[in-house]
Amino acid sequence: MVLFRKNKGGDQGDEFAESPEAKAHRIGLTENFTIELVPMKSLEGARAHLPAGATLSVTCSPAKGIEETQRLTEEFLAEGFDPIPHFSARMVRDYDHAVELAAWCKRLGLARIFLVGGDADPPGGYFDAVKFLGDFLTTDHGLTAIGVTAYPDHHAFISDEKLHEALHAKQALLAEAGVDGWCSTQMCFDAEVIEDWIRAERAAGLTMPIHLGVSGVVDKTKLMTMGVRIGLGQSLGYLKKNRAAITKMMTSSSYDPNDLLMPLSEANLELGVEGVHMYTFNQIEATEAWRAETLSSN
Repeated sequence: MVLFRKNKGGDQGDEFAESPEAKAHRIGLTENFTIELVPMKSLEGARAHLPAGATLSVTCSPAKGIEETQRLTEEFLAEGFDPIPHFSARMVRDYDHAVELAAWCKRLGLARIFLVGGDADPPGGYFDAVKFLGDFLTTDHGLTAIGVTAYPDHHAFISDEKLHEALHAKQALLAEAGVDGWCSTQMCFDAEVIEDWIRAERAAGLTMPIHLGVSGVVDKTKLMTMGVRIGLGQSLGYLKKNRAAITKMMTSSSYDPNDLLMPLSEANLELGVEGVHMYTFNQIEATEAWRAETLSSN
């Protein structure tokens, strides 16, 4: 089974032929996506639009640190949500700090965290996520699953070879510790790049579930600005080259997640994409309106 675009390399505006099974899978991903939240001023206004009991991915801000992520996680937990805090390895001071974070996870009864390398410069006690994960897994954390990052669209400062090695090293560490894992992909707009990356990684032995990183319904100006800040050079370049994608974005006020979910529908079903990580940039109201409209029309 292959991606159901009409012509490989063609515009994402082409017509698609979606099988009933792939459509049901896409709708399931839409019903149950994880909402990423950023600890910044706009979060307060966004909270009123969060669906009850939603799974929330609480990011780790370089400016506010892990402590703010912990504070928000505790608040969301008390409010009945299912929060997944991000731990930035480069913000962890040392092994004792890792032990403290593990004890905090166990005290709160958390089932999952999401691990990123982070951008702290200079780093604390850990240069990268692999080393931190190895130490963290020796602690009494009480977790059942840990998510890690994946980069189909390259990284600004790390080679594809090193990204590949790190992803498989994390998978091996988690398997050895008996902890479930998943990987969430960076935000990317190019369905062909994503599918090719997943196929290559599966062939190379990546067995963990994949969560597809998708932009929520975000204002196009904000999306472009944030994309530059988080290093989406390749994907933003793709948008500039792809006639249908850029025309659609420039003639609408915001990005539509179905522009990625529909072209990848068959591949997501085939290749073990089990979730969607929705990058909302705290624009929850618009993304939830999109979800309601999508579900009501299917």
